[in-house]
Amino acid sequence: MAFDVEKIRAQYPALADGRAWLDGAAGTQVPQPVIDAVSDAYRVGMSNVGGPYESSRRAGGIVAEARASVADLVGASDPACVVFGPSMTALTYRFAAVLAAAWRPGDEIVVTQLDHDANVRPWVQHAQRAGAAVRMAELDPATGELPADHVTSLIGERTKLVAVTAASNVLGTMPDLQAITDRARQVGALSYVDGVQHCPHAHVRLADLGADFYATSAYKWAGPHLAAVVAADPWSLENLHPDKLTPSPDTSPERFELGTNPFAALAGVVAAVEHLAGLDSDADGSRTERLAVSRRSVQAHEDELARALFDGLAALDGVVRYGAPEGACTPTAFFGLPGKEPAAVAEQLAERGLNVSFGHSYAWEAVHALGIGPKGGVRASLSHYTSRSEVQRLLDALAEIAG
Repeated sequence: MAFDVEKIRAQYPALADGRAWLDGAAGTQVPQPVIDAVSDAYRVGMSNVGGPYESSRRAGGIVAEARASVADLVGASDPACVVFGPSMTALTYRFAAVLAAAWRPGDEIVVTQLDHDANVRPWVQHAQRAGAAVRMAELDPATGELPADHVTSLIGERTKLVAVTAASNVLGTMPDLQAITDRARQVGALSYVDGVQHCPHAHVRLADLGADFYATSAYKWAGPHLAAVVAADPWSLENLHPDKLTPSPDTSPERFELGTNPFAALAGVVAAVEHLAGLDSDADGSRTERLAVSRRSVQAHEDELARALFDGLAALDGVVRYGAPEGACTPTAFFGLPGKEPAAVAEQLAERGLNVSFGHSYAWEAVHALGIGPKGGVRASLSHYTSRSEVQRLLDALAEIAG
């Protein structure tokens, strides 16, 4: 493994300010190649697609390359499976509207307490309008786990959709996704998987996950503020017909994308995927092959840091970690200091040069299941550019604050 975190950090201008950026789950920083790609797209000039001139063809090429890049990143079968949008929330509402059009009274959907509300509320609201029943799979508040049998026991012959996260945005829990999606497929239900916190930390292969739809946000993996929903195959999109303007394209995936695509941001997506593919300097071959090597190197680096973080938190008096999953999880810790408001703890850490998140982080069902309510907790989330010394800075600061 040729993973050099200091060499990688040098590519991120924001990291030069001396702060410890431990808020990757809220959005990562952006490396210089992505900044350059976005600015170069504007500098060279672009026109809308469909014109008989170079600037228009250039924009079309950016869109095509962005679809191919995301397809490589998540192991999609075809770039035509990739739908872009401004955010995972917006895209999920878009898909909820078109999928719910076929739901009828007596049908059922399954959602979970582990999920970000963006993979709960759109489905619940549309189910209520359709008269479909909602089944909520409960997490284990003691461990932060979502046992697969809690989900599969709710999937029946009338189930139309199962919405489940691949990784919790606050607890880091990574449930047994394949067991869940296999059961959904057995009864003819679709699975919609929130991969926003999963994709930054894993080598993703859609076929292994069994997801019919997989959502990811580029700003969580060093790209611009842009999201994508990736279908398991183009056929999944061809049979869906969302509301659209009459003259706008009726081809797939274009008919799912409202208005003009942000071409410069998509150029940044391409650069971000290339950056991820090169995080291990020994990675070679096609982009897919380089991604496989680099993503596994990232996992090894982050696993080492996560263990130091989790063990360090466990050793601190006056710090309580919410949900400590024993199974697979991302390098994310959600914790509190009894008697201290999460906002106040985050502020004290900020004064010491440590950026962490606080609150419910839109994990609305989870914070209530954990019994901590909407004030939530403090979240430290590590990224591929996090260093071991930054983890220690956090632990030292927490010991001081708790003491």
